[in-house]
Amino acid sequence: MEEYHALPKYKTSRANTHSRRANWKATAAQTIKCPNCGAPMLSHMACPSCGSFRGRVYREGIRTSHTK
Repeated sequence: MEEYHALPKYKTSRANTHSRRANWKATAAQTIKCPNCGAPMLSHMACPSCGSFRGRVYREGIRTSHTK
């Protein structure tokens, strides 16, 4: 026995397609303050300014004084 899936009877208009897709929005990643230097950082990641994570320094900071 074959199963048939529902198919659209008519083409979905551009207005309906765009209005449906307009509700899909990207959200910005949540940042927290670094407990070591106070710079904004992603949670569960090393701080880009000082390189510390959970009280340990793993590497030098990526940002230098001449970058934006």
